[in-house]
Amino acid sequence: MVLTDSLLDFFLKTRKHTEDICSPLEIEDYVVQPIVDVSPPKWHLGHTTWFFEEFILKPHATDYTVFDEDFSFVFNSYYETVGKRVVRSDRGNLSRPSVEKVYAYRKYVTQAMKRLFSTHQEQELLDILEIGIHHEKQHQELLLTDIKFILGNNPLLPPYANNFEEHAIETHEQEWISVDEGIYEIGHDSQDFCYDNELGRHKVYLHPFQLSNKLITNQEYIEFIDAEGYQRFDLWHAEGWDWISNKNIEAPLYWYKIEGRWYHYSLSGLQELNGNTPVTHISYFEAFAFAQWKNCRLPTEFEWETAQRYFPWGKRWEWTESAYLPYPNYEKAEGALGEYNGKFMVNQKVLRGGSVATPEKHTRATYRNFFQTNLRWQFTGIRLAK
Repeated sequence: MVLTDSLLDFFLKTRKHTEDICSPLEIEDYVVQPIVDVSPPKWHLGHTTWFFEEFILKPHATDYTVFDEDFSFVFNSYYETVGKRVVRSDRGNLSRPSVEKVYAYRKYVTQAMKRLFSTHQEQELLDILEIGIHHEKQHQELLLTDIKFILGNNPLLPPYANNFEEHAIETHEQEWISVDEGIYEIGHDSQDFCYDNELGRHKVYLHPFQLSNKLITNQEYIEFIDAEGYQRFDLWHAEGWDWISNKNIEAPLYWYKIEGRWYHYSLSGLQELNGNTPVTHISYFEAFAFAQWKNCRLPTEFEWETAQRYFPWGKRWEWTESAYLPYPNYEKAEGALGEYNGKFMVNQKVLRGGSVATPEKHTRATYRNFFQTNLRWQFTGIRLAK
């Protein structure tokens, strides 16, 4: 890879987009952390900046002076190789550094990156730069979903942006896509960017299957609720049944039944539910139970990747029946960047596709997202297979 103006422009546009996401926020919104899975917006702003400082500027810019010695402790996420860090659940306690100082940190590091790459184009640096850009894009998706959870748990249910549209309707006709049994190639196969968990491309054998070309809608999910799907233990994994019982789960996240009508909190505020839009904020447990109720199942990630060319995707992250595991001949990078994916390949399910929160140039047919089975603050949905 050669550093071109377009790559540097990609970096600068990515940095700006992160700040654009935060532009509708009030200053008080930047530090809130309702649950451990949600990080405050201020922390995202600092962490994505620390990544470039830690992995590019400190080891490679000979004249670089660290902005603040405490920031490595404050904004490290999970990199054991790098050193100590704030406990994840305590990120909301960081009333200091101020939001103003974090934005100054972003500007300082961005300018230092521009200076460095004006004179250095070593392949190692270019590779880390590309990873860093996509790392920030991952956090843009998390940032938007975390903001929704923060505002969606405010008793006033304030809108993030009145004109934000997160509920595109799928207008194509329902069809079942048939795929013949056979041996299919899975995994990334181009010179374009991908994460290490999308590599080694390999062959899988698939039995014949069918996959819906449409996501499950809110109306279809309401029918599941009305059919007492949350009360039928036979539809659920034992762990899922314990989860809905202990947490009193009776509907997707952000849903409210008011005077007999369903409403939901969206980034545009509290709205009456549109039955025609794809259901979202669903856990794997709920997706599995719904599929059982429909006498169907969730696709494996290999079925999804094989069939994805035949239907539009990207409106919702789609749960699959696949455990998050390494592909054959998977190799972790050396050092801290080796902690990026491999250490999380346990007790998680793969999601495929993308969502309304996914930024531009950050998803592809081989992209493997992954979350624990009970999580639903992301824009997760359901596509059925049989």
